[in-house]
Amino acid sequence: MKNEAAAASTVVDVKAGSRRRRPFKALWRRIRKPLARSRVVKQVVASLLANTIRFIAFTNPPVKGSHDPRKAIAEHTPAIAALWHGQHILGPTINPPKHKLVALFSRSADAELNALVAQKLGFDVVRGSGGREGHSAKKGGAAALIQLKRTIDKGCNVAMIADIPHGTPREAGLGIVTLARLAGRPIVPVAIATSRRKVLERTWDKTTINLPFGRSAVVMGDPIHVPADASDELMEEKRREVTDALNLATRDAYKLVDKQFR
Repeated sequence: MKNEAAAASTVVDVKAGSRRRRPFKALWRRIRKPLARSRVVKQVVASLLANTIRFIAFTNPPVKGSHDPRKAIAEHTPAIAALWHGQHILGPTINPPKHKLVALFSRSADAELNALVAQKLGFDVVRGSGGREGHSAKKGGAAALIQLKRTIDKGCNVAMIADIPHGTPREAGLGIVTLARLAGRPIVPVAIATSRRKVLERTWDKTTINLPFGRSAVVMGDPIHVPADASDELMEEKRREVTDALNLATRDAYKLVDKQFR
C-alpha cells in the first residue's frame, strides 16, 4: 500500500510539475480568444500578411508564356475573375496598380482576416456567400450578388472564388454563374502558380502556400458568357464549363512554372 501511495504521489508531482513548466501555454490559452477579437491585433496581422504576400510576389518573376492581366482587363472589362479556393493567395498581387477591383469574401470569422489582407493589397471588399444560387439571407448571399452586380454595372471588375467553401474543391458553384447571368458580363478563369510552394494536404481545398525565390505564372482562360434567359439546364452546363475552364487554366499554370524552372 505504501508503494502504491508513493507511486500515486509521484504521478501527482509529475503532473503538477508539468503544469508549472508550461505557464506560457496556459497563458496563451487564456488570451488567444480576446486577441482574435481585437481590431488592433487583426490590423497588425493583416499588415504583416499583406507585406509577406507582396514580398513573395516580388521574388517570383513571371516565366515565359505567363499571361498579362492588363490585356484581359482591356478586352473584357467589366468582367468576373474566377479563382479556386486555396489557389488564390497571390490574386491581389496580379491586379495592376490603381486598377479598382472588388472581391467577394464570406461573412465567416475565418474570412475576416482574408478580407482585411485583400483590402491592404488594394481590393475593395463585399462580404457575403456567393457559392450557391439559393444562399440564405443570414449569410448575405443575395445582397452580396446584388452589390456585385451594381459594381459591375458601374464598369468595375470583380473577383470571386468559384467553388463553395468546404464543398467539393475545384468544382464551381452556381453563385458565380448566377452573377454572370444577372450582370450580363463574362466570367474569366484565372489561375496563379509558383514553382516554389507548400501544399497543405490536410486542408479541404489543398491550400497552396506560395513561397519566395521562384518563378510564377498567370493563366487566364477564355471568357464564359451566360445568357440572361438561361434555363436551369443551361445554368448547370455553364457551371460545368466554368469548372472545366478553371481546372484547365490551373493545370496550364503549374505546367509553365514546373517545366521552365525545375
